Amino acid sequence: MMRSEVWMAVTILVVAWNFNGAFGIRFVIEKEECFSHKVEMGETVHYSFVVIKSDGSWHYSEEEGVDLVVKGPSGEQIHDLRDKISEKSEFVAHHEGIYRFCFTNKSPYHETVDFDLHAAHFVYHDEHAKDEHFKPLFEHIGKLEEALYNIQFEQHWLEAQTDRQAIGIPRNRISFETTAFHTILDLPHPL
Repeated sequence: MMRSEVWMAVTILVVAWNFNGAFGIRFVIEKEECFSHKVEMGETVHYSFVVIKSDGSWHYSEEEGVDLVVKGPSGEQIHDLRDKISEKSEFVAHHEGIYRFCFTNKSPYHETVDFDLHAAHFVYHDEHAKDEHFKPLFEHIGKLEEALYNIQFEQHWLEAQTDRQAIGIPRNRISFETTAFHTILDLPHPL
């Protein structure tokens, strides 16, 4: 196993361990690279990839791309995409287990690929937002704005009270000291 393959395997394990249902990776593919991901039965698996660049950008054309074959836990082929520079797709897992995503590069040049995968139980993933979705949010935002305004008002009020007290203490002290000084001056001097 080459050093880059070990590094890639460690990276994949760390990413998969930290993000359970989702991961994204950027990798350089020479001929073939495969990734595995454990999926629970009934989960919707969303995946996408983009070929970012090649070693020799002057040879790049729309016809070139990579192949992606997605296989289920028992080896059954789920998706087979050919000569794509980008793709976004999904499927529902009918079996629990390890799903494999294998990329193949037929070009003589190395390709850099961004690959993202998210597996979870989605309810309405593709449903577009409607007005009835926003109404409760706007009501909640209005309440939060009002609460924030009240907090800011109280902060300004407390700041003003603090300033008045800070100004009031020296005035009282100055007033007392001035009165005491004048009283002392008004006393008859024995001289």
